[in-house]
Amino acid sequence: KSQLNGKIFIPTRNIKKGTRLIEYLGQRISWRTADKRYDDEKMGRHHTFLFTVDDKTVIDAAVNGNDARFLNHSCAPNCEAITDRKRIFIEAIRNIPAGTELLYDYQYERSDDHTPEDEAFYACRCGSPKCRGTILAPSKADD
Repeated sequence: KSQLNGKIFIPTRNIKKGTRLIEYLGQRISWRTADKRYDDEKMGRHHTFLFTVDDKTVIDAAVNGNDARFLNHSCAPNCEAITDRKRIFIEAIRNIPAGTELLYDYQYERSDDHTPEDEAFYACRCGSPKCRGTILAPSKADD
């Protein structure tokens, strides 16, 4: 059991590593539709509830989504997103004590032509000592 506290998830009991916590739900749309709905160039800052399912499908949790859309990003997460038969689940990657915010690494897809401006647009403010400064997936150079 977790409670939504403002816009963060805080479990009310201890959670064991490997526990599947919630499915990421919303309207399933094509990437073409997602690109029409959310134009990064027109947005002042990046903010969507999109989650990649595969190269054809994305979940838009802003439409018929559930509370999974409110889990925040961290570069030092305690959860991860798991794809299982074209469904997305959030799962604990370590034991999580009650009262600790549930977080996962968004790892937005990084293209080879990302610029410093892109890094700033997708800035991370997680505050972790391991923060890479962006919600973009680690670059190949960081591997």
